[in-house]
Amino acid sequence: MAHSSAAAAPRRRADGPAPSPTGPAQDVHPVVRRTTAPPAALDLLAQARAGLEEAAVLDVPNERYATAHLAALRTAAAVLAVRGRPEPSRRRRERIRSAWEILPELAPELAEWSALFAAGATRRARAEAGIPGAAGRRDADDLLRDVAMFLRLVERLLVLQPVLPQPRGERPDAG
Repeated sequence: MAHSSAAAAPRRRADGPAPSPTGPAQDVHPVVRRTTAPPAALDLLAQARAGLEEAAVLDVPNERYATAHLAALRTAAAVLAVRGRPEPSRRRRERIRSAWEILPELAPELAEWSALFAAGATRRARAEAGIPGAAGRRDADDLLRDVAMFLRLVERLLVLQPVLPQPRGERPDAG
C-alpha cells in the first residue's frame, strides 16, 4: 500500500502552535481585547445610548431629530475625550470649532460620519427652536438609524481596541 507524502509529514503537536521554518510570523493580525476607556468617555457613551433610546420613543419629528442628533454629538464627545489633546497655548485665541470639525483630525476613520452629522447641525438647531417642519418623520427616522450605527461603531472603537502582540525578545521600552 502506497503512502502519500502528506501521510509522511510530521504531525503537529496538539499542545502548541506549529513551528515555523522562517521564524515568527510578521503579519500577525490584531487580537481584539477589552480595554477600559476613561470614565468620562464611558459616561458620554451611556448618555448617548440613553438619548438614542429616548429619541426612539418620541413622536414629534423635530424632537426626535434633535434628540438623536444630540446623542450623536455625545458619541463624538466620547471620542474626543479619549483622543483629544490640549492644544499648545497661543497668543491669540482661534475661533471655536465644533466637535464635527475636530473629530476627523483625531479620528480620521470617522470623517464621513462627522461630515454626515455636521450637515444636520443646522436642521437640529431649527428643530430645537421649534420651527415647524424643520425635520420630517423620514429625516428623524434616518438620523436615528445613523446615530445607532455610529454609536455602536464608536463603542467598539473605544472599548474594544486591537492589541498587537509584542515580538519575542523585544521589550516595549527598548529602542
